Amino acid sequence: MSAKRQRTAIYAGTFDPVTLGHEDIVLRSAKLFDEVIVGIGINPDKHPLFSAEERKQFMEEIFAHVPNVRVECFTGLTVDFAHECGASVMVRGVRTVSDTELEFTMALANHTIAPELETVFLMAAEAYSHISSTLIKQIATMGQNTSSEQLRKFVPVPVIQPLLERVRQQ
Repeated sequence: MSAKRQRTAIYAGTFDPVTLGHEDIVLRSAKLFDEVIVGIGINPDKHPLFSAEERKQFMEEIFAHVPNVRVECFTGLTVDFAHECGASVMVRGVRTVSDTELEFTMALANHTIAPELETVFLMAAEAYSHISSTLIKQIATMGQNTSSEQLRKFVPVPVIQPLLERVRQQ
């Protein structure tokens, strides 16, 4: 009798900040795979609002109750990170038609580099299909009276106060 092979998936992004849409994709992925590794990509060309360690801490707090989810930071190509983690699947969330085009192109490039890795697309839940990290930053930065209650509709609770504090510092 052969041992069951563990299905490990990665869900990579910058998550700056993590949104309710990101949270939804991770929770749904955790139901599909034995292990989900949230990979927080560190891109030296980007200037994130939160450090990689802060983003990791947010994610660890958000998913502390989900035993098959862990969070790691990485640099370099996502396919290399997938190999390092022993993942066979890369999960990608898709919100809009324009996301689909971009993600399809990226999946083809990843498949060319690492044909043994599969890309699985999860459609964003309707309630989150309009949410992006960029939108959240705009709301928090430009909304002069942005409240915790308003942000609760877009980001997980552990992110709200640090987000408001960070944008007020700038």
